[in-house]
Amino acid sequence: MDRVNATTPSASSADDPARAAFAALRSPEGEQLLAELRDHDPADELATATRLRRTHPAELVSAALGQARLRQRAAVKFGAEDAYRMYFTPNGVEQATRTSVAAHRAARFAGLGVRSVADLCCGIGGDAIALARAGIAVLAVDRDPLTAEVARANAEALGLGELIEVRCADVTEIDTAPYDAVFVDPARRGGRGRIFDPEAYSPPLSWATAAALKAPRAALKIAPGIPHEAIGPEAEAEWISDGGDVKEAVLWYGEGFAPGSFRATLLPSGATLSAPAPLPAPPVGPVGRYLYEPDGAVIRAHLVADLVERCGGRLVDETIAYITSDEPYSSPYVAGYRITDELPFSMKRLKALLRERQIGVLTVKKRGSAVEPEELRRRMKLSGPGSATVFLTRVAGAPTMLIGHPLG
Repeated sequence: MDRVNATTPSASSADDPARAAFAALRSPEGEQLLAELRDHDPADELATATRLRRTHPAELVSAALGQARLRQRAAVKFGAEDAYRMYFTPNGVEQATRTSVAAHRAARFAGLGVRSVADLCCGIGGDAIALARAGIAVLAVDRDPLTAEVARANAEALGLGELIEVRCADVTEIDTAPYDAVFVDPARRGGRGRIFDPEAYSPPLSWATAAALKAPRAALKIAPGIPHEAIGPEAEAEWISDGGDVKEAVLWYGEGFAPGSFRATLLPSGATLSAPAPLPAPPVGPVGRYLYEPDGAVIRAHLVADLVERCGGRLVDETIAYITSDEPYSSPYVAGYRITDELPFSMKRLKALLRERQIGVLTVKKRGSAVEPEELRRRMKLSGPGSATVFLTRVAGAPTMLIGHPLG
């Protein structure tokens, strides 16, 4: 339990330089500096710092520049309108949930009538903000005093202070019984970087699962690469991608969810594919006229076999998540391509074919190949008005190149 209690809340920020610097940023002078730095170019930071230090304390200028950099990074996750009103810590930017994903999760809770949530390990408050915007009252808890102060400041900055109560405390000591649901987002980074062992999360996955099972409903945010065998039968497991990139996995517990099922959700469309249990291994066969690349969330959720069944196709190799068929198939869960060529792997043959067809723009995709796309493009010496996509993969175990063009 020491991992959970690694940081003990302190009563004052007087002996904490980071908290003192944050308090200075929230002063009128600090807010003025941050407003001035909104559009500053990081490449000009030295000159900017020199200029600002003529009229402001050096410590405040350093803190403001650091916060300006964090806001610029955060705009990708939170959008510029929110990010430039919020406050961040380096870990907070790194670990915060993207707004679109947090809003999706909040909508699932709200759709089941959840009106209050205990947000444990709230970080800088990204999920608490999404929950509050869905009309849900939130108790946001974090053990780190600075992080809790940042979360509180963010709730106030976005006009959500009435719905979000922030508490600096050990999450293992929080009574969640008064709340309709629990959300747990364990820390998955440590002093040495990303943590892959779920029991090394802070708090450990076993504690988070136990906390979730005590609540009427619960959601537990986990890394998308979690082994399926680490997921208990009580959970509905959902993998979420945004713009084609897998962002996270969520384990859902309680009334309204489907224990033991697997789900893939694609944002921003909201398309969702689910199955009560994995299907048997799909058939494998020769490459047809069409190739389909499943979304990463579908692959993580082990739902490729479901798509194979839906399109009446087959895999090109039993270990590769590329689907092929002889007839076109349209689905939000796959990107489709018309295949024009199937060749044994050969840089020389590929270069000759691309030169013959005057291919100047080449998209390289790979699964089951060690070749780096940038290295391949460099060696091809591309020239011409045409474009194509090449798949470096295995077909029936043999290294293969498939050349084609996107459908639609």
